[in-house]
Amino acid sequence: MVNIIGNLNSFGFCGDMLHVVAILILLRYIWKSQSVNGISGKSLILFALVYTTRYLDLFSVISVYNTILKVIYIITSYVTLYLIYIKFRYTYDRSNDTFRAEILMVSSSVLALFVNYELSLSEFCWTFSIYLESVAMLPQFFMIIKNGEVERMIGYYLFAMGSYRALHIMNWMYRYKIEGFYNAIAANSGLLQSILYIIFLILYSMLQKMPNYFHLVRNQQNNRHSPELKGGQTLLPQPSRWPGISIKV
Repeated sequence: MVNIIGNLNSFGFCGDMLHVVAILILLRYIWKSQSVNGISGKSLILFALVYTTRYLDLFSVISVYNTILKVIYIITSYVTLYLIYIKFRYTYDRSNDTFRAEILMVSSSVLALFVNYELSLSEFCWTFSIYLESVAMLPQFFMIIKNGEVERMIGYYLFAMGSYRALHIMNWMYRYKIEGFYNAIAANSGLLQSILYIIFLILYSMLQKMPNYFHLVRNQQNNRHSPELKGGQTLLPQPSRWPGISIKV
């Protein structure tokens, strides 16, 4: 019997499968809703760049398990970008996807130049991809916080991606304990990514428990310039968009 996954332990395998599930959840949401509303195109651009630079060895290092996953990650990332920027571009919320993703790319490039295992093109690309992946979800987090809401399926996607990363941290812990092997760049970047997920969850949970103050102020400012209704009545501020929050007037 051929062992197609090599010496990969159960943590790494389950993490990879959750990663694939996350991608399928996102694609299913887009195709079923015929919309990319609530999805950060900038985050998906960063992930496409991550997979492209990391898997330059796609045709030089052949492994059934790894090669299949590499092909899946690369193809689905560009398919998703096609859906966001071409097929369903009219549903893309560009006005709220405003995170400066180029800052993340430049920072990851500089870090990869100075903190790496070897100064070579292939090593730079791999290290760059590891650093960039750890922060690639920041535009999506920023977009959700700015909107104040998240679609249920996008929430499932984020949960699966966070779980995938958590399992890979356990994978590194297991390998260090059993094999004595430790990749500091990959492990520390994965830890940073998990911390960012936790911070996002805490921040989002806190925001759900308070009124969207800035949204209310904006409504009040707009109403000052709106025409009066019949009988001298004026328009009242709109209720907050946050779930479970209502403003009594």
